[in-house]
Amino acid sequence: MQVGTRDDKDQGRTRTIVWSVCRKKSANPARLYRYAEMQIRFGGLMAVRSRRRLWRQVAIGCCLVWAVTSLAGATAASQGSREATHLVGASLRVLQLNLCDSGIARCYTGRSVHQAAEVIRAEQPDIVTLNEICRDDLPVLQTALSDAKRGGLITSAFEAAVDRRTAAAFRCRNGQPYGVGVLARVGPQNRGYRLYSEVYPIQDTRDPEQRVWLCLHAISDFYACTTHLASTSSTVALGQCGYLLHTAIPDLRAQGGQDPMVLGGDFNLSLGGSRGAHACLPPGYRHTTDGGTQYVVDSAGLTVASSRSISMRGTTDHPGLLVDLNIT
Repeated sequence: MQVGTRDDKDQGRTRTIVWSVCRKKSANPARLYRYAEMQIRFGGLMAVRSRRRLWRQVAIGCCLVWAVTSLAGATAASQGSREATHLVGASLRVLQLNLCDSGIARCYTGRSVHQAAEVIRAEQPDIVTLNEICRDDLPVLQTALSDAKRGGLITSAFEAAVDRRTAAAFRCRNGQPYGVGVLARVGPQNRGYRLYSEVYPIQDTRDPEQRVWLCLHAISDFYACTTHLASTSSTVALGQCGYLLHTAIPDLRAQGGQDPMVLGGDFNLSLGGSRGAHACLPPGYRHTTDGGTQYVVDSAGLTVASSRSISMRGTTDHPGLLVDLNIT
C-alpha cells in the first residue's frame, strides 16, 4: 500500500491540473495560468505555494503537452478536413442511462448493467452515454452494442470521478473506479477519435465525489459527451452545466472542428424555474428530457426527430432516455 502526505497528493493533483489546462492550446499563457489557479483554489490544494512556482509548472507542463498533442494530432489532422463528411448515416440514435451501479447508493440493485445490455441490443443506438458506472461495466455494454448488427466500429471511453479525500479515483464498492462512460458507433470510413475530459473547476466542497465530464470526438463525424452533475447542490450543478456548455465544449470544438455535438447526462436539474437546465444552454443548443433530471443536449447541425423514456424494470432509479436525431 502506498501512503503519501497531503503535500505529496497535492503536488500530484497540481500536475494533473496543469496537464489538463495545457491541453487548451488555443488559450494564451496568462489565461492558462488564471485557469490553473482557479482549479487549484476550488480543489483546496496547497501544493503550489507561490505564483512563481505555478508559472513554472504551467510553462513546463504546456511545453510537454503541446509537443505530445501536436505529434499525436498531426496524423489525424492530415487525413482530411474537419467537415462532418463521414457520419454514420442520416440520423443518430442516442441512449442516456444512469445505472446506479456504485454499490454504495440506495438505488443499487446489481442488475442494472444486465438490463442496460438488453436495452442496447433492442434499441441499437449509435451513442450511449453512461452515468454512475464502474469501469468494468463498460466492456460488457460495448459487447452488447457490438451485438446490435449495425456495422461500424464501436469505440468507448471512461472517466473516473475524483475522491476529494484521496485525490485519486472515486471507487465503487467492488474497488473499481467509478464514473461516467461513452460508447459510440462510427462509420467504416472513420478518421479516428480523440478523448477529452476534465474535473470541473466548480465543485460542492461538502461532497467527496468531484464531478467530471467526458467527450469522445469521432473525427469529422460527431462529439459524444457525457457528465453527471452535482446532486448535492442545484447551484453547483447549474454552474457545472454552464461551464461545460459555455467554456469546455466550445474550447474543444475550437480545437477539433465544428462537428455536431451530443451531450447526454444526469444533470440533477429540473426542467423549469430559474435553476432549470434550460438556464445553462447556449444559443442554438436544444435539449430533450425524460421528465426528470436526465437530458440529451444537441448542437446546431442536429434536430430531434423523436424521443421516449425506456423502462429499466426497477434495476436503477432512472429510466433510459432514447433520442433520435436527424443530421441537417
